[in-house]
Amino acid sequence: MAISRAVAAAVAVAIAALCLATPAAGFYLPGVAPNDFDKKDPLQVKVNKLTSIKTQLPYSYYSLPFCKPNTIVDSAENLGEVLRGDRIENSPYTFEMREPQMCQIVCKISVGENEAKLLKEKIEDEYRVNMILDNLPLVVPIQRVDQEGAYFYQHGFHVGAKGKYSGSKDEKYFIHNHLSFTVKYHRDEQRDVSRIVAFEVKPYSVKHEYEGQWNDKKTRLTTCDPHAQRVITSSDSPQEVEVGKDIIFTYDVDFKESDIKWASRWDSYLLMTDDQIHWFSIVNSLMIVLFLSGMVAMIMLRTLYRDISKYNQLETQEEAQEETGWKLVHGDVFRPPANSDWLCVYVGTGVQFFGMLLVTMVFAVLGFLSPSNRGGLMTAMLLLWVFMGLLAGYSSSRLYKLFKGSEWKNIALRTAFTFPGSVFTIFFFLNALIWGQKSSGAVPFTTMFALVLLWFGISVPLVLWGSFLGFKKPAIEDPVKTNKIPRQIPEQAWYMNPIFSILIGGILPFGAVFIELFFILTSIWLHQFYYIFGFLFLVFLILIVTCAEISIVLCYFQLCSEDYLWWWRSYLTSGSSALYLFLYATFYFFTKLEITKFVSAVLYFGYMLIASYAFFALTGTIGFYACFLFTRLIYSSVKIE
Repeated sequence: MAISRAVAAAVAVAIAALCLATPAAGFYLPGVAPNDFDKKDPLQVKVNKLTSIKTQLPYSYYSLPFCKPNTIVDSAENLGEVLRGDRIENSPYTFEMREPQMCQIVCKISVGENEAKLLKEKIEDEYRVNMILDNLPLVVPIQRVDQEGAYFYQHGFHVGAKGKYSGSKDEKYFIHNHLSFTVKYHRDEQRDVSRIVAFEVKPYSVKHEYEGQWNDKKTRLTTCDPHAQRVITSSDSPQEVEVGKDIIFTYDVDFKESDIKWASRWDSYLLMTDDQIHWFSIVNSLMIVLFLSGMVAMIMLRTLYRDISKYNQLETQEEAQEETGWKLVHGDVFRPPANSDWLCVYVGTGVQFFGMLLVTMVFAVLGFLSPSNRGGLMTAMLLLWVFMGLLAGYSSSRLYKLFKGSEWKNIALRTAFTFPGSVFTIFFFLNALIWGQKSSGAVPFTTMFALVLLWFGISVPLVLWGSFLGFKKPAIEDPVKTNKIPRQIPEQAWYMNPIFSILIGGILPFGAVFIELFFILTSIWLHQFYYIFGFLFLVFLILIVTCAEISIVLCYFQLCSEDYLWWWRSYLTSGSSALYLFLYATFYFFTKLEITKFVSAVLYFGYMLIASYAFFALTGTIGFYACFLFTRLIYSSVKIE
């Protein structure tokens, strides 16, 4: 057993090391088969949702008065994409492979009062347009100030911008109506086929002029002309959003050959320029782990070894009482706690989370959750959560049987409904708010029905089955007998006060992950790419060790002061790190985000409350099991008369 654990640990570290060997770009498998394009093959650009970091409310592309194709066709989205608010549709932008085009007219729209209001609102809230070509998202390359020739990529381009005419104090709204696309491709010389490896754009605002009568796409523009090689390179004469004025939408497309291989085309998107901060995060977390490991080693190897040796030599209870206090509570240490049913429920929920995260993380580290599969991560986590219901039911009923419980069905149903029910209630409320804003982020009724079906049709039966299997097994035997009459707990020192020790216990697990937490929050709320799962997996392992060790240390101090009520406190000690997570999320909201709308703020705090609740169940369960194994180990090592 010890050898297999050592091998498993070595494999985990090796996987993490492989991933961390190239920390700047993340490791992933392509995820989809490549598309080969011959010269002049048609390329269809698709449009996705409009997004804003100021409102966090996505909208459908065609909710704004943009040019539309003859027929709008929705692309099939997976469960994760729908939950993210993705709405992928076709567009009027069509290219031909390796055929550059200049100043192509898409359409002309007349701006009415309603259209002007919509455009101004979206420009004010800094909405971005997202497009897709060959499964690659459209990005805007932006020159880095600190590095010459280096770029970072902005996801999508802004609908427009606010500005002032020279000599005027009035602020106006300008729309980006000319798009200069660049499609980079990798060419196979032998077969003369090409594969797309990048999709970039530079947006411009141009007040187009034309000669004669308007004749749709055949109209000759004077502001840009492919015949005269007149190209748009600036927004010196921008297109203002005004009621009663026309807006002409145009685009250029250029094709550039690239040395980037198709399998590595996501590397530039996933480039992390601040990997040194990630390494600092790892070193910071490892320092915490080494400190705690030193304390645990001191307790286990020195104090406990000395205590156990002396206890096994002592003959009288008086002599034992002079030494230390943890053996004195042997008759009460395994007494079932108050509200033991709820402890079983939350331990089962934590095990479900732990299993889901561990499997997800391993798959992500091995590269199976490809960034090209939009919504894949969320879909995988949701399905794994459902199937891990088996472990939730099993672990909750095993603990329940240890507490001499008999109503295993009651515990199973509470495990199946308590956490998911709370989350579903919050989610339903938030979804109603999104629906009220007419955002595409609102989950449709059919998807909501599918989620309920997953919950009631798969998760609940699996929890019940797991509970049945767990309860059918023989009960776990306590290493010592429990006295019939509870021992009186002596008055505790101020630093052993339950609230104080619980709050202190949560600081170190949070401290081990808070730097990585910054990048995760940035990825979610500022719409940036995150794919450094090697770092994340290592931080996850450090979190597990930190939660376990802080619970063991504080549990030992508690038992030494003859306080045997350790069951709930061991769960809450490491679980209190969720409180610090929510406080940090609040700090992040006020210092990093520019959210001004009330609904958007409610969405943020609602989702972060769900995340903190889940983090509480995860870390609490890790701390509980560490303490559970620790107490069984030390009390099975001494002779009890």
